[in-house]
Amino acid sequence: MKVHTKETQATMTPEKSLQYLKEGNIRFQNNLKANRNLLEQVNDTSEGQFPFATILSCIDSRVSAELVFDQGLGDIFSIRIAGNFVNEDILGSMEFACKLAGTELIVVLGHTSCGAIKGACDDAKLGNLTNMLAKIKPAVEAIKEPEDINFRNSKNIGFVDNVATKNVYLTIDRILKESPVLAEMQNKGEIKIIGAMYDINTGAVDFFE
Repeated sequence: MKVHTKETQATMTPEKSLQYLKEGNIRFQNNLKANRNLLEQVNDTSEGQFPFATILSCIDSRVSAELVFDQGLGDIFSIRIAGNFVNEDILGSMEFACKLAGTELIVVLGHTSCGAIKGACDDAKLGNLTNMLAKIKPAVEAIKEPEDINFRNSKNIGFVDNVATKNVYLTIDRILKESPVLAEMQNKGEIKIIGAMYDINTGAVDFFE
């Protein structure tokens, strides 16, 4: 499979970009890979890159966007931070990716059994991690069930995964609220911003459409 060029990137739409990711995840689940010569891709991308999608995902070692979507060099911008939330720097990166570099799809990718989400649920305290987890707390507070505090922690995986899903939706809300550039692009149909959850048990990605 060849790398994307300026010409092939120009043919992409948000819907087509999403379809590429869906097809890649199906290959991943079936232990298949598109035929790529990575060294050739290194050479082909040495003078430029033309990705079709931007993925915001967690730093979790099991959730590499390039692997779970079976993409090669130059195909996607991959932004990773524990808990897949946004801040000013990440929003700036997304604006670059879409407005200047031409990607037409942003995916906020959460995952099951997320350690950052667990930390937020447990109100963990540790150095700079404390302030980082505070950015995920709104998702914890938004999930009202169970009410019993004894079940609102990392031991309740159902609760953890519900918080992780809510965190994806709240992250998208923040993108649209805090980046007029991206909000305008989506309103004009130039890009699409969607959420998704990766299941660490099956390798499947569930897109929120």
